[in-house]
Amino acid sequence: MEIIYAETFFRRLVGLMGKRDFDKILVFSNLKDSSIHTMFMHFEIDVYFIDENRIVFDKATLKPWRFYRPKKQAKYIMETKRGKLNLKIGDKLDFL
Repeated sequence: MEIIYAETFFRRLVGLMGKRDFDKILVFSNLKDSSIHTMFMHFEIDVYFIDENRIVFDKATLKPWRFYRPKKQAKYIMETKRGKLNLKIGDKLDFL
């Protein structure tokens, strides 16, 4: 599965808004805030919140027009179309 890194302000701002489908992984980095929204999105997404050790510490499945904020700040956030990855809290990622 292809990974797209959203490292710029504009890429983080746009994210998956307006897309009708998405078969990739979108990774956010350089974060000042870990809250996310699914405004202007057309499908459900799985969101993985990852710490500085590249360990998944929170996961949310969100429908369009929702907001979510994890309990702590993430180093990375990954977004995928719902059901594309089977990651669990505690999994360590080696590709970030």
